[in-house]
Amino acid sequence: MDTHYQIVVLGGGESGVGAAILAKKKGKSVFVSDNGRIQQKYIDVLIHNEIDFEDGGHTKSIILSAEEVIKSPGIPDTVEIIRKLIEKNIPIISEIEFASRYTKAKLICITGSNGKTTTTLLIYHVLKTAGINVGLAGNIGQSFAKQVAECNYDVYVLELSSFQLDGMFTVRANIAILLNITPDHLDRYEYNFNNYVDSKFRILQNQTKDDALIYWMDDPVITKKLKHVGVEAQEYPFSLINKNIVQGAYLKNEKIIITDNKTQIEMTLEQLALQGKHNIHNSMAAGVASKLMDIRRETLKQCFSDFHNVAHRLEYVSSVHGISFINDSKATNVNSAWYALEHYEKPIVWIAGGIDKGNDYSILKELVKKKVKAIVCLGEDNRPIHDAFGDIVETIVDTQSAFHAVNTAYQLAKKGYIVLLSPACASMDLFENYEDRGNQFKTAVKEL
Repeated sequence: MDTHYQIVVLGGGESGVGAAILAKKKGKSVFVSDNGRIQQKYIDVLIHNEIDFEDGGHTKSIILSAEEVIKSPGIPDTVEIIRKLIEKNIPIISEIEFASRYTKAKLICITGSNGKTTTTLLIYHVLKTAGINVGLAGNIGQSFAKQVAECNYDVYVLELSSFQLDGMFTVRANIAILLNITPDHLDRYEYNFNNYVDSKFRILQNQTKDDALIYWMDDPVITKKLKHVGVEAQEYPFSLINKNIVQGAYLKNEKIIITDNKTQIEMTLEQLALQGKHNIHNSMAAGVASKLMDIRRETLKQCFSDFHNVAHRLEYVSSVHGISFINDSKATNVNSAWYALEHYEKPIVWIAGGIDKGNDYSILKELVKKKVKAIVCLGEDNRPIHDAFGDIVETIVDTQSAFHAVNTAYQLAKKGYIVLLSPACASMDLFENYEDRGNQFKTAVKEL
């Protein structure tokens, strides 16, 4: 095995293996290192592409002699190997940064604390239906780098997390979408909300006057920050409150109005496949982006009415003896859980908990007091849930498996109730990821 590689990839998951494939195709010597175990499907890909790799630990001498390191977004900067790389001034970038060097495609980049996946998928659905040669990547679907290596798309729709943005330096978003910013992942940002805000605003970097920034102008964090940063791109705000928007989108008489100085597209809220107040934001953002891409009015309206939302987001699972079960496993932060609780009018048995990321549950208290009849905790350490809601919810039960949580919730619920899995926390204490949590929840419901 060589001891010197131009590129070392840390993390042997979807993004890391995709980056390695692209590096290999571009003639780079590349090595993949994962401190945990690489899934067999990725090992097979690495072997097929004749890419050197290791798992179950890091060979420091190889990693610290790299010319450049591509880091999985899940690896925090505080781990020892990253600190040593920083000390040696070895560049550390994200897979998104690396892949962007090798494509001339137009980039539509979406970030925000909530709604990223839904908005990304809706834009992709519109563009694909319109016949555009478009790829879907970032924090969703196949690796961006793998697609750059193997496909030749004209446009990419990229969902970007703050972790991915942290490793991006030269990427230029032709259309940047900033949906909202609420406290999330504060454990990765020294429990400093301003650091997290700065991370989200990296989506604006490198934009020019030929680019577009779409943002929710009702978000006080975004509007405050915009006053202190230089915005080169054309601004396209969207709002539920302000009706004086010249280019962007607004809500008037239960209609979404998408406007760009010259023409308007109107859609009633009833026409939208995505229902719920939070989804009005997502539809507005996607509508503005689609209009900037010159999508025909008829295509846009069709796509907004026939779109099927992502799994694990307010996903109806089943009704058992008059009790409805809803899978909202993708709600990994407090704000997402707020939208879910706000969405339903029926009494709720709420399944919550997991890895607390510095959550402030205070914004949920009024909704919980009004709607939640019992809480079923699903996590290894449920003390934050007990501390936050113990004085307003009489029944709070601890569980450590999806099966136990579902069965407990079923016993606590009555006919006409909703059992809502909307954890407000990350999943990795008991599950592989939020998909695994949601799938185990659905399986448990079907076994009732």
